[in-house]
Amino acid sequence: MPDADNSLSRRQFCAGVCQFASGGTIATLVTACGGASSPTSPSKASDLGVRSGQFTGTGVRVAVAGSALADVGGAVLVESTAGVFLVSRTSDTAFQAIDAICSHESCTITGADGSAYVCPCHGSRYSRTGQVLAGPAVASLRRFATTFADGAVTIAL
Repeated sequence: MPDADNSLSRRQFCAGVCQFASGGTIATLVTACGGASSPTSPSKASDLGVRSGQFTGTGVRVAVAGSALADVGGAVLVESTAGVFLVSRTSDTAFQAIDAICSHESCTITGADGSAYVCPCHGSRYSRTGQVLAGPAVASLRRFATTFADGAVTIAL
């Protein structure tokens, strides 16, 4: 029979095994989900400016003045009751709008690295037109038609 001072109770043993197993699981998840050493790490992305969009019944209207959309090449995250969108200005009169929800695990894309949008959760990268540049995402983001008039871009829904 083991010495009482050196033996573990069943409860202590189970608690130790659970702590060990959960630590290994967390380490595996961090590595699998694009930890700091991943080439698609979202840490290199800069946060996009956020604009409020007004739902109009058939679209979402976003004022351009005072935002990154005032300049060609600028991009913002648009939040509205109709959804969240990534909007970029492609010329003096043209804009590109895509869904801001990552096709990998539905995280909201909030950052950009150069001309690529970057998901903050697992590092998927998308072009300004919503095409996947780097995974883990494999599906492109939905595109929306836009119109520009009276200093505002409208995203057609």
